[in-house]
Amino acid sequence: MRCVFVLNGPSLNLLGVRQPEIYGRATLGDIESECRVLGAELGLSIDFRQSNHEGVLVDWIQEARGAAQAVVINPAAYTHTSVALLDALSAFDGPVIEVHLSNVHKRDAFRRHSYVSLRADGVIAGCGAEGYLLALRRVASLLAD
Repeated sequence: MRCVFVLNGPSLNLLGVRQPEIYGRATLGDIESECRVLGAELGLSIDFRQSNHEGVLVDWIQEARGAAQAVVINPAAYTHTSVALLDALSAFDGPVIEVHLSNVHKRDAFRRHSYVSLRADGVIAGCGAEGYLLALRRVASLLAD
């Protein structure tokens, strides 16, 4: 099985209770369960993680270099600020898909810039929790090519 790291940034541990009108009612646990089910169907092993700390996310991306064939990442607020995440992702050789629950282009102007997008092979925004599943389908397609 091919391994995919699904990495989640700050405050995503509060999904379902934090601004559900923007981020939806699904919890991160709900999303993880759905990813594991679809991953199994697609022949992907899912390593699902969340941290509020930028350095931890950098460490996990570096770990993925030897342990995973792809990275799906919702960098949350670090999307707009983290050159460190961009640098770590740039050192990863496999596919990278960036996911955002909300449509960042309909929100505050600062949310329209993503450092992560400079490395991402695809960006999925505004599809809610389904965005993670779309990302896994895209990863499976890219790994099959």
